[in-house]
Amino acid sequence: MRRRKEKVEREAVLDSGPTPVTIFGRTYYLRGDGDRKYLEQLAALVDLRMQEVADATGTADTLKVAILAALNIADESKRARRRGFEGEDAEHRERLARIVALLDEALVG
Repeated sequence: MRRRKEKVEREAVLDSGPTPVTIFGRTYYLRGDGDRKYLEQLAALVDLRMQEVADATGTADTLKVAILAALNIADESKRARRRGFEGEDAEHRERLARIVALLDEALVG
């Protein structure tokens, strides 16, 4: 019984159907290989950064907010690498690429 439950959970996580996420007040249906929860976490990070930028700048222009949020995320990534995470460099690049892809999707949507 436990194996069946694990299989069902794994299939739900690896489902390649669209994953609905909300970024900066808009819902997007993203497709990605792998963990849907991870996509949701990435979208939540992008949404948080965009909200922070909008609050800090008072800008309502979605494109400007997205670009500034992307720059903030890239800056965080680069600073983390400088602090000694070079061993995880490939993983950071992959995560950053996913974040950029989510931003592209949000902007082009």
